[in-house]
Amino acid sequence: MRAKRGVSPALARRLRWLLAAAALSAAALVASGCGLGAGKGSGDVRVTVTTDFGGRRVGAATTSKTPGGETVMRFLQRKFRVQTRYGGGFVEAIDGLSGSTGGEQLDWFYYVNGIEASVGAAAMPLHPGDRVWWDRHDWTAAMRVPAVVGSFPEPFRSGSGGKRFPVRIECVRVGGAACTTTRDRLRAAGVEDAAVAGVGGTAGRDVLRLLVGPWRVIRSDPALQQLQHGPATSGVYVRPSASGRSIALLNASGRPAGTLAAGAGLIAATRVGDQQPTWAVTGVDDAGALAAARALTPASLHDRFAAAVGGGAVRSVP
Repeated sequence: MRAKRGVSPALARRLRWLLAAAALSAAALVASGCGLGAGKGSGDVRVTVTTDFGGRRVGAATTSKTPGGETVMRFLQRKFRVQTRYGGGFVEAIDGLSGSTGGEQLDWFYYVNGIEASVGAAAMPLHPGDRVWWDRHDWTAAMRVPAVVGSFPEPFRSGSGGKRFPVRIECVRVGGAACTTTRDRLRAAGVEDAAVAGVGGTAGRDVLRLLVGPWRVIRSDPALQQLQHGPATSGVYVRPSASGRSIALLNASGRPAGTLAAGAGLIAATRVGDQQPTWAVTGVDDAGALAAARALTPASLHDRFAAAVGGGAVRSVP
């Protein structure tokens, strides 16, 4: 972003975050000898570019083979017209669509396998199976969105950073319909080794978890507790009621835009620190959790930050 007079406190905070990330990217390049060099090479890499929280697709590209040492930035530049800033480490515009130039709080963010990147794209290497998603959106209500669901079955199939992680389905009712449907949806998407357990297990830094069941039961999980505090804390544009029997849906500005009631479901992801993401496959009741589990498919979730399920339809949140 370009510094201007009258920069808002929120914009100043975002600038500081970007500069800190730029420093991390530079350090990473120095540590690698300022040259990525020849590597093993990665295959079946896909990049998707959207705006407005996945509301409008700009373009997409897939390749079965990329050069060794390929980075997120290089791959993006091969497929789209890209303008950069901060020494070429951050994206200013893609195909002519730019981020904020003044008082707007609008920027490009990217996710690898559904996880928000913490370093600049020039320092992020690509690995086999990676799904890279760039989205330009307003960050007024949430400066960060740590994890999204729109790259499903990632990160469960390929993990992150070129490493797969154990997957655990934690169910309110092990063997219940929502639990078995979640397991079956993962298997159908190529994740055949997910463990199934009851809720309440230790999270663990390197375990990918899906918590399945009514919100009022799973909301006590430390990662999911963040949703109670709104998008500024969790990155998920919802705010559950104190009773857990309704969930307010929020728009991009963090204002109410609807409510999930009986029979409605929610699929959302968040993250605590450097732990792997925790997904909620939930609803306001058992029927809602089952509806969410049934929607756990690539077709239903593509290009969605989170998903609300109700009346046989799936819609994006925000």
